[in-house]
Amino acid sequence: MSTRQELGRFLRAHRELLDPAEVGLAAGSRRRRTPGLRREEVAALSGVGLAWYTWLEQGRVETSRQVLDAVARALRLDGDAHRHVLALAGLRPSEAAPAPDDPTGLLAGLPAAAVLDRCFDVVAANAGFAGVGLPGGNLVLALTDPAWRARVPDWEPLARQVFRQFRAHADRAPDDPRVRGLLRRLTAERPDLAPWWGCREVREFRSAKATVDGLPRTFTLLRPGGDTDTGVLVLSAG
Repeated sequence: MSTRQELGRFLRAHRELLDPAEVGLAAGSRRRRTPGLRREEVAALSGVGLAWYTWLEQGRVETSRQVLDAVARALRLDGDAHRHVLALAGLRPSEAAPAPDDPTGLLAGLPAAAVLDRCFDVVAANAGFAGVGLPGGNLVLALTDPAWRARVPDWEPLARQVFRQFRAHADRAPDDPRVRGLLRRLTAERPDLAPWWGCREVREFRSAKATVDGLPRTFTLLRPGGDTDTGVLVLSAG
């Protein structure tokens, strides 16, 4: 599956989520067979042809940043979703500084931190982070583990952030076998979270608070040098 196809699926999902009234469209007398906006409505709001927008949703064409900016405005995408659309189209901003060769060097000066890859696997951690004990060494898989969730009673807001960030990475690497393996395991072990995944919501990970083993913690994900595939997860008190 190509990132163009993922882009089309993402646009369609958000089109179907958008209430016509939100963009000033009356309901009209014609009954809507599907929820959200019609393709022709998005095309008109974006100033592009219906055939072109249809091909865009079908993953059949490449497009420009100008067109995607217009479509993002028409679909009322927020900043994170807009950046995700650009990334799927291969238009990821190139002005970010290069990431350091060894992000593990950042761990020494932090109380509890770990380096995560694009699949949220822990590839390195300092002594302070070791006590967190993520099952399988993966932040996403921790969501499937009852024992870990028992240690984090208010786990859901944190889990939603992780899901949204992982969704962004998964869309950008649809053929990555590790991504596919994680999705299969999540589907099997947490079918109740399927709506979280199915809505195709993405969000850059921001600070999130959760109680771990009775202690309030703040989870923050740092991006060394603007690298989107490597992160340093920092746990701080409070």
